[in-house]
Amino acid sequence: MKKAATRRLLAPVAGWVLALADVQDPVFATATMGPGFAIQPTDGRVVAPVSGRVTVVAATKHAVGLVTASGLEVLVHMGIDTVDLNGAPFVCHVQVGDTIQAGEVLAEMDLAALQRAQKLATVIVVVTNGQTVLDDLIVAATDQMVTAKTAVATAVLAVTPVPGAQAVTSTTAASDVELESEFESESESKSKSKSKPNSTSKYAHLATAIVTNVGGPGNINSVIHCITRLRFYLKDEHCAQDAVIANLDGVIDVAKAGGQYQVVIGPAVNEVYDAVMAQLGPAFADMTAGTPTAATTQAAGAPTETDAPTGWLPRLRHGMSQVIGVMTAAMIPVIGILAGSGILKGILAALTGFHVLTVTSGTYMVLNAVADATFYFLPVVLGFTAAKKLGSDPIVLAIVGAILIYPSLMTAAGHATTAQITFFGVPTHLMSYAASVFPMIVAAWLGVSVERGLKRVIPLYLRSVFVPILEALILSVIVLVVIGPLITMISKGLASGILAIYNFSPALSGLVIGGLYQTMVIFGLHWGIIPIVINDIATNGHSYLNAILSITMVAQGGAVLAVFLKSKNKPLKEISLAAAISAFCGVTEPALYGVNLKYKRVFVVASIASGLGGLLTGLLHVNNYALSGSLIGFPAFITPGVGIGPNFYGYLISHYGTLLIATILVYLFGFSDKMLPAPSATAK
Repeated sequence: MKKAATRRLLAPVAGWVLALADVQDPVFATATMGPGFAIQPTDGRVVAPVSGRVTVVAATKHAVGLVTASGLEVLVHMGIDTVDLNGAPFVCHVQVGDTIQAGEVLAEMDLAALQRAQKLATVIVVVTNGQTVLDDLIVAATDQMVTAKTAVATAVLAVTPVPGAQAVTSTTAASDVELESEFESESESKSKSKSKPNSTSKYAHLATAIVTNVGGPGNINSVIHCITRLRFYLKDEHCAQDAVIANLDGVIDVAKAGGQYQVVIGPAVNEVYDAVMAQLGPAFADMTAGTPTAATTQAAGAPTETDAPTGWLPRLRHGMSQVIGVMTAAMIPVIGILAGSGILKGILAALTGFHVLTVTSGTYMVLNAVADATFYFLPVVLGFTAAKKLGSDPIVLAIVGAILIYPSLMTAAGHATTAQITFFGVPTHLMSYAASVFPMIVAAWLGVSVERGLKRVIPLYLRSVFVPILEALILSVIVLVVIGPLITMISKGLASGILAIYNFSPALSGLVIGGLYQTMVIFGLHWGIIPIVINDIATNGHSYLNAILSITMVAQGGAVLAVFLKSKNKPLKEISLAAAISAFCGVTEPALYGVNLKYKRVFVVASIASGLGGLLTGLLHVNNYALSGSLIGFPAFITPGVGIGPNFYGYLISHYGTLLIATILVYLFGFSDKMLPAPSATAK
C-alpha cells in the first residue's frame, strides 16, 4: 500500500497558535473557506507557510495566495476585517507570479497601527481547495507559542502530486473594484472566464433577491467584495431585511461592521458579485466608499442622528422591537419541539384528568419527562441560540442557563425560608428560572460586552481558561442578584394590583389580566401571579384567577389558528397549526414566539381578544378547580360534587367565545400574507 504524501505548513508569524474555530470571524471559524489554523502574532514579519507560486496579492495587501507544486492552494490572511484599512498597515514583498520558498518573507504588518484601528491582527492560514486535494489537515497542539517557520500543520494529500503543477501561472491581478479575490490556478481561471456568462446567469436570482432585500438600488451607495463577502454601503441599513437575506439559498450569514452591510457568500462570492453588478451597473463599484466620512454619508442619504428614533415613546417602541426580535430569533430553532411537547403535555393532562394515568405511575413519569424537559431546560437552550444570534459565546451562555436552574438553587427558590439569600453580603431573592425566556435574552445581550471586556484585560495565553468561567460567573451573578430580584419585585407589585382589581370587580380584572397576562409571560413577570393561583386552589379548592389565565392561552391559540386559516405560505401554515394545538393544550410559547410576536399585529389583536374573553369570564364568574386550563383542561372546570352545571357552561361560553373572537379578529384585522417577505426574496 502506497504511503500518503504529506506536506508541512509552517507558522507564517511568531505568536500564539489558535484552532481555526477560535478565530473571531464566522467565515474562517466555520471552515467555510477550508481547513487551516491561525496565529495571534507577537511580531509583524510574515513569511510563506509553504513553497509555491504567488497567485494573488490583495489590492489592500492583507491577503496573499499561493499554489504549491502538489496543488495545494494556500491563503495567508492578515488580520480580521482589515480590508477596511485599504492596505495602510501592510507592506507586501511579493507580486503575483513570484516563486517563493517556505520561510521567505511575504509581508510585514504594523501591529501598533492595527491596534490603533481596533482590528485583531490574527494571521489565518487556510487550504482553500482542501475538500478536493486533502485527506486530512493535522494541526499541531494549539494554545502554544511558536516562532515563525515552525512546522504547525501537516497536509495529508488525497492524490499524488500532479506533474508540472509547479508551472501553474498566475491569475490576473485583482481589478481596481475588488479589494481582494479568490486565488486560482491558470486553468481554473480560464475555465471560469469561459463560463462566466453562465455563472452570472446561475446566480442572477440570488443577486436579485439580495439587491431587493437590502432595500433595492435606491438604498445602495456602492458595493465591493472581499474573499467571502459582498460589502454593501447602504443609505439606510434599517431598510435591509436581515432575516430574509440570511435565509436565502446561497447566503451563509449577514454581518454589519465598519459602516458596511456584509452578506457572507463564501467561495462563490466572485460569481454573485458579478451577478449583482450586472444588475446594478458599474457606477455602484466604488472603492472610495470604503470609509465614508460624515459629510459623504449625509450627502448620500445615509442615516444620521436625526434619523434615529426621537422621543421616549418611539425609542421605547424601537427598543422593544429589538428585544422581541432577538427573543423570536432565539426561540425559532426550538419552536417545533416546544409545540410537540405542549401537545404531549395536553394529552397527559387529559389522561390524568380522566384517571387513565396517575402522576405516580412509571408511564406518566417517563412521558412527562419527555414533555417537560424542553421547558425545564429552556434557559440552557436559549442561552445557546440567543448567544449565536447576538455574537456571544454559545457554550458559556448555555452554562449560564444551567446555573440558573441548578437543582440546589431551584429547590431553595421553591421555599420561602430559603429563597432569601445573600451573595457576598448582597441580599438576593431567588426565583424559578425554568421555562423562562427574558433573563437569558438579557444575559446573552450582556455576554457580548462582558466577553469583549474580559479579553481586553486577560492575556491571550490565559483566555481559554479564565474568560469562559469569569463570563459565566459575571452573567450568572447579574441575573441572580439584579435581574431576578427586579423581576420578582415588579411581578409582586403587579400581582398585588391585579388582586386588588379582582376584589373590586371580577369583570374588570378579567379585562386587565386577559389583556396583559401573555405580555407578562414574555418578560417573566407572571411569576407573581402563579403563587396566588396555587394558594387559591390549595386553600379554597378553586381559583377564579386561573380561569382568566386559561382564557389567555385560548386567545393566543385562536390567533395563530387564524394565521393558519388565512396564510397560503406552507411553512407558516405548518408551524401555525402545531402552535395552535399546543396553545389549546396549555402551552403558548410556540404560538407566541413562532408566529404572534414575529408578526406583532397578530399579538396585539390576540391580546385585545384575550382581554374581551377575560371580561366575559369575569362576568360569568367562571371558576377553576385544578391547576389546569385552556381547551384541554376542561375537566378542571367541572364543579366537584356537582358535575356538569352552570360553571362548566360558563367555561364553554367564555373559552369557545374567546376562541371565536380571537380567530375572527386576527383573520380580519391582524394578519395578511402581505406581512411576509416578498416572493422574490425566496428566489433561488
